[in-house]
Parts: sequence; structure tokens; C-alpha cells
Amino acid sequence: MAFDGLVVRALAHELNTKLNGARLDKVYQPESDELLLAFHTPHGAYKVTVSANASIPRIALTEKTKENPMVAPMFCMLLRKHLTSAHLVSVYQPGLERMLCFELETRNELGDQVTKKLVVEIMGRHSNIILVDEKGNISDSIKRIDFSVSSKRQILPGLPYEMPPAQDKTDPLSCNLEEFLNVLSDCSETERLDKAILSRFAGVSPLIAREIAYRATGETDPLCEDFNYAKRLDVATIMQQIFSSVSAGDFAPCYLVNSETQKLMEFSAIPITQYAGGAMVYPEDSMGFLINRFYYERDKKERMLRRGSDLLKLVSTHIERSAKKLERLMSELSDTEQRETWRQYGELITANIYQIEKGMENLRVQNYFDEELSMVVIPLDSTKSPAANAQRYYKKYNKAKTAYAELSKQIELTQAELAYLETVEEALLRAETAADLSQIGDELASQGYLRRRQEQKRKKETPTSPASFKTADGFLVYAGRNNKQNDYLTCKLAQNKDLWFHTKNIPGSHVVLKFEIDRPFTSEAITEAASLAAFLSKAKEADKVPVDYTEIKNVKKPSGAKPGFVIYTTNQTAYVTPKNMS
Repeated sequence: MAFDGLVVRALAHELNTKLNGARLDKVYQPESDELLLAFHTPHGAYKVTVSANASIPRIALTEKTKENPMVAPMFCMLLRKHLTSAHLVSVYQPGLERMLCFELETRNELGDQVTKKLVVEIMGRHSNIILVDEKGNISDSIKRIDFSVSSKRQILPGLPYEMPPAQDKTDPLSCNLEEFLNVLSDCSETERLDKAILSRFAGVSPLIAREIAYRATGETDPLCEDFNYAKRLDVATIMQQIFSSVSAGDFAPCYLVNSETQKLMEFSAIPITQYAGGAMVYPEDSMGFLINRFYYERDKKERMLRRGSDLLKLVSTHIERSAKKLERLMSELSDTEQRETWRQYGELITANIYQIEKGMENLRVQNYFDEELSMVVIPLDSTKSPAANAQRYYKKYNKAKTAYAELSKQIELTQAELAYLETVEEALLRAETAADLSQIGDELASQGYLRRRQEQKRKKETPTSPASFKTADGFLVYAGRNNKQNDYLTCKLAQNKDLWFHTKNIPGSHVVLKFEIDRPFTSEAITEAASLAAFLSKAKEADKVPVDYTEIKNVKKPSGAKPGFVIYTTNQTAYVTPKNMS
């Protein structure tokens, strides 16, 4: 994602404007690596999220609040002690670094007025949030970095705060046209232009580098081949225009959505033109709120995966065991494939017993089980009598016949268990709330995969509430988030004339398109519901997914079947592109 120096510069500009004259009212730490700062200004209140999460570090304006721990973490308590009621002096970005400094004016233990800094470093897995005192020393940080983690830069209480190691790149904010030309003059002919820009200028992300190359050449990945003065001038002019606007605080926040999949792609502080018809560009007024909305779904998914990791590990282990068991059962089943041959050998030995002499090692006879009456050679045990040889083959046949029946039954049960566990795994990956995880945990406990403590067994079951949507033409659509919701939706909530959707032979959610009196289903509504079923399945990344649909009256749940399992008849199949309706 393009959380680059330009985005941080746009954030600093916006926060300085909106938080002018602000007082820091509250500090919260809802996650181990995340803070929520509540500011009060003469013209309103604002909440700022700062996160040092390794996957999605960010600074954003937010209107949402998270549940906070009963006891505030130590770092949160420290910030409350030093910064509560502090006045915000400024928010600034050193150069085009991916970091912001909140400069706050407060009073120390002696009552003297001092200035402290809350430094937020947005650097992937090295991201951090650091409180720096009036002397420039580190009071503490949300992540302590000692010698065992980094030998170059330690972040520990009492140490002087030092800036992250500088990259050997040119600051584009300080360049004029001639300086841009000079930096670009040593580009190799085999070097891609966007890579050349990225490696030479600070604060530039791959997205911005491609945008500069595209505006200058009409291509997103041109080589620096024949990179003469005129071509360099075109690139330098584009860069001067972009960074002059950035210096002047002229930003145009926007986010991009893939035209085909409707998935969020990127966000930027400047207009993006490089994708042409491949992406839709949506402008926004606020960089801070744009970032918050962009990361909200991704952040929520990561947090839920972390909270559900134990359940996911449990289900993954059972899936692996079931898959290995199925492989073993199939191998054993293949060993029974000769059972009919052994029965025929027994019959042929019995029918030709008069031909067998003592000590014979094989019997060559006409095979009357073959339409062409071909000759067959039957191996014999020379130490056994003719009757004993026949009995030996009958016993092998009977043993294989019994094994075949039992193995077939076990294979069917194992396949059903594997399919069920895959639906649970898919539901875990799509879980959005703690209630969703609780329902899945209850389901696994009821099926014997998870042992509940006694107090957990007595708790009231979480209410079942499938997700609801509206099609473009107004039909109501329901979708189960897990197998309990699937059962409730299909077996209780849905009515006979409703349409039921499910991916064909692929784990996924049950989806129901509600029937309306005197209004037939439209082909558009059916396609939307089918696309939602495809999206809420294991095949959500595929281009085309087969989705079966039929009226609810044709869908039945067998007695004793596992949660989410149904059988259906008289269905039709639609091949659709997965698409969410939310």
C-alpha cells in the first residue's frame, strides 16, 4: 500500500489544520500496538488512531472506538501521566520521512512548561510509537528495541532519541528543475524509469514512481532507453509540478477500486491516472478519514484472525488428519479391487479340481467368466490340497468384500467430515466479530472437536443473525456467516418460494433470495445473489464460479447431518464472478 512520504505530508497538513489549538483530552490503548488520541479543539473534537502494527501501521482520523482493556497498559498509563491536557503545538514531518511528530506543550512535575513529542514511525515491521521528553530522551515506546533486536538503533527509556537511519536519496521537496535533471542524468538504459525514480528520491512509493513515469511517457514501466535530455526534461517537469504542489499543501486524496473485482487497490495523496479503465478513482476530502476507511476492513480481518487463531489451528489440524486418513483409506480400498478375481479363482479351482495334482504351483484352465472363454493361469500353494487352495481364495474374497464395504463407509464419513471442516475453516476466515467466533466455537464444541469448560457450557448461546443485503433492484438477500447461521437461515428463516444459493461442490455460505408476492425474481437479482454466494466461498478469488440455486422447498437437511450440511434437487447452475454486496 502507498503509505508514502506524500501521504504522511498530506496527513501532517490536515492534522495541523484540524487540530489547531487542540488539547489532548484522553489517551487509550485498545491494542498492544495501537493508540487512540482524543483531541478537543475550539471547533470540535477529533480522534486520531496511531498504530505500529507490523502489517498495517498507520495514522488516521477516525470516528470509531474500540473496546479498551479493563486495565490500561503501562505505556498508555505513562502517556496519560505526561500528556493528558497537553496543548498541541504542531504536527510535523521531518523531510519526506514516513513519520509524524506530535509536539505537545505541558508541565513537568515541578510545574515548569515543557515541550514533549510523541513520535510515530510508519516503517513496516519497524514501526513504533515513542514518547520523547523535553531533553530529547526517550521516556518509553510502545515497542522496546534492545541490542538483541537491533545493533544499530535501540529504542529504550533513558536513551537519546535518534532519527531512523537516513537513506542515500535526494529530497524532491528541495529540488528545482535543474536538480531533478541532474539526479536523473545517470539512469542506465536497461533500468526501468519508475525503478530509477524510486531508488533516487526520498518519500516516493512504487505507486507514485509509476505515476510519474506514466504522466511523462504514457507507460507505467518504460525503460530509460534513449533517455536523452528531452525525455529527462519531461520527467523532471512532471516531478517539479507534483512536488511543488506537495510543498504548497495542495493535495487531492483519493482511493482506487479495481473495475472488475471491486476490490480496494491503493490510496494516494495526489491524483492517479496510470490505471486508465482498469481502476475507478474516487476523490476524498480528508486524507485522515480516507486512510481510516481504507484500512478498517483489513485491520478488522487481521484482528479477527489473530483472535480466532487457536480455533483456526484446531480446525486446520483436523483437516490435515482427515486428509491423511482419507488418503490411507483410499489406498486400502484399492487393495480390495481384486476381490472378484479371487472369487472367480475359487470357483474355477472348484470346477476343475479333478485336474489338480499334488505339488502343482499353478492351474491353467478356461475362464468361463470371460465372454471370450480365454485361458487363465491361477497360482496355487503346492503345500495345500486342491480344496484348501479354493478355500484360500474364497477367504481372500470374503475378507476383501467385508473390507470394501467397511472402507467405503469410512471413506464416505471421512469425506463428509473433511467437507464440513473446510466449511468451518472458511467461516473462521470470514469471521468479523467476537460473536461470530463464539458461535463457531460453540459449533465445534457441539461436534466434539473442542472441549468447553463447565462455565462455558452453561452460558446462553449467542443469538443467530445472518447478514442481510439488498440487490440493486430491491430484493432482500440473507447470507450465513457460519454453519449455525446457515442452518438457521435455510431450515427456519427461509420459506418455500425463496431461492437458495450455494457454490457447487465448494465450501461456502448459504445464501437466500427472499420471495416477494406479485413480483417475480429478476435475472439481475439472481445473478447478484449467486455472485454473493461465490464471494462467500472458498472460490472467492476465482474468475468464474459455479453456483447452484433452487427453491427452498427442494432443500432438505438429513437427520443427524452435521451443521450446514443439506441436500437439494431440481437445481439450476449459474456461472458467476464472485462479488460482495456490502
